Amino acid sequence: MSERRPRLDPAVARIRNEVVASLGLLDAQSGLIIVACSGGPDSMALASAAAFALPRRGFEVCAVIIDHGLQPQSREVADRTAAQLLDRGIAASVRSVVTEVGGQGVEDAARQARYAALAATAQETGAVAVMLGHTLDDQAETVLLGLARGSGARSLAGMRARRGLFVRPLLAVRRAETVRSCEAEGLTPWHDPMNDDRAYLRVRVRHEVLPLLEQELGPGVAGALARTASQLADDSALLDEQADRLFRDAAVPGTRTETAMLAATLAEAPPALRRRALRLGVLAAGAPGSGLTFEHLVATERLLGKSNAPAAISLPGGLAARRRGNQLVIGRADCTDQGIVWQP
Repeated sequence: MSERRPRLDPAVARIRNEVVASLGLLDAQSGLIIVACSGGPDSMALASAAAFALPRRGFEVCAVIIDHGLQPQSREVADRTAAQLLDRGIAASVRSVVTEVGGQGVEDAARQARYAALAATAQETGAVAVMLGHTLDDQAETVLLGLARGSGARSLAGMRARRGLFVRPLLAVRRAETVRSCEAEGLTPWHDPMNDDRAYLRVRVRHEVLPLLEQELGPGVAGALARTASQLADDSALLDEQADRLFRDAAVPGTRTETAMLAATLAEAPPALRRRALRLGVLAAGAPGSGLTFEHLVATERLLGKSNAPAAISLPGGLAARRRGNQLVIGRADCTDQGIVWQP
């Protein structure tokens, strides 16, 4: 009589299946895939699942741990995470980054530094994708934060399953499942103390707002928010594609320090496309996306009118939008501008 094989834990199986399913988002059939690993349960479960499932389908896997240097002993935590993965035969390396907070929050600064480092690593290694461990819970939190900030459909669409090099296989997986997966596989994830710091809005949403909604409205709120994001993502992708075409039609040759667009071309477009195209123009001029709000875009839109338009609009990143003849120009703010610079 043959011995019975041990039953695979459902959480481990679920995560492996989601990782395999995410390969359908890629253009490549083979190559190196980087897994961004913080050492937390989400990314540890993802790294383990990827290392098991992807080599069987023609892909190499390497985990990259980003050390932001924002907490005491952060390098020690990163090295310990890498060692744990290496002990399991998973290629892993640590990359240190300098997180420049400046006028933005610590979370935004760390995220920008992390994504830049991951993109640079992918370019250096020729990786075909970078997998991120965001879960359904992260998606629900993102949607709630978008609602609170009045950020519009773009934010309510949440995080994309794929955006360029970056792929998120676990957007349908609950955070509790990644914890169970780590337990089943004998992994020891690191618990980031920042995840319990109520000073951060996302932490308050995670530990106070979502549990309250589940308590008052019944279970399933997080899943409903994530489904809403998925539905809006399809709509937003179509609008973004059309807005990109509008931006290219309106763009005129400018300098390296400014973006110029034909005001009439923008004015004739539907508002939903016009504001998205304006956003592309502002970002192209160098504005940080994290500081750009709906109010900025609505105010910039006023410059397209023929009357009652302000002289200039103040934008994030030390930029200003102004009208120059038949063009809307976005460039460095000039203290010699005539008139009042509007600030939202």
